[in-house]
Amino acid sequence: MNFILETLQVLALLFWYSLESFVLLFVPTKKKNVSGEVVLITGSGSGIGRLMALEFANLGTVLVLWDINQEGLKETARQVKERGVTRVHCYLCDCSDKAEVYSVADQVKREVGDVGILVNNAGIVTGKKFLDAPDTLIEKTMEVNTMAHFWTCKAFLPAMIANNHGHLVSIASSAGLISVNGLADYCASKFAAVGFAESISLELLATGKDGIKTTIVCPYFINTGMFDGCQTKWPRILPILDPNYVAKKIINAVLTDQVFLLMPKSMYLISGLKNILPTKTGVMLGHYLGAFSIMDTFRGHTKKLE
Repeated sequence: MNFILETLQVLALLFWYSLESFVLLFVPTKKKNVSGEVVLITGSGSGIGRLMALEFANLGTVLVLWDINQEGLKETARQVKERGVTRVHCYLCDCSDKAEVYSVADQVKREVGDVGILVNNAGIVTGKKFLDAPDTLIEKTMEVNTMAHFWTCKAFLPAMIANNHGHLVSIASSAGLISVNGLADYCASKFAAVGFAESISLELLATGKDGIKTTIVCPYFINTGMFDGCQTKWPRILPILDPNYVAKKIINAVLTDQVFLLMPKSMYLISGLKNILPTKTGVMLGHYLGAFSIMDTFRGHTKKLE
């Protein structure tokens, strides 16, 4: 009897949620007010991290900027202050170092207060074939792109849980949904970041903490320098993304409590096809879309990884 009742309930909710999603395609979602929220962004000394800081600056937030590049942090802070933000706090932090993350997090809590929006953005890429990648770089990729998310959430999530209020943002990658030739360690780190963020979201819902939102961002390659040299095979289908566009879309996703943000929109279809197509068909599609060759011309940052 329970099976029948629960099945009917699921079918009814499936219809209702599907109808709700269809309606929301045409009705703008109300944006939440984040004025006064403490926003911490890792890797905010350059690239998407800096651009997100500038977008949050327009919303009246208190900014906490983390990076290992002091000059980059100073420049981001300068640009943020030009937009009228007076409360911006910069901290040098190597997100690959657990002890340092915890230490700097304690400093933030003492000097600024509880973090309301945590943006795990710091990331690196080796850009080498698996057997050519030094062990140290593979370990560093996993530490920055994945393990840092564990440590920052361990540091700041308890206060969010106590208040049943907050937002966790994971800047992952389309390479965390679909593997790419030549990016074994990077894909592994981003797949792990996506899985971690999803699991934390479910854990919060299971414990009734529905006031803490999560947003998982999976963009295609972004024109920030990290993937310099890479050429997309079909730019109309999978364009190299403009950083300003990406930053604005991420902030909008946070303000509307969007759980998943894939960019460009074609990634929703491509990731869906990957899960239902036969393996040989998926490999053929990968060849067609350039997943086997996009890293062939990779140069990356000409300066030291940051």
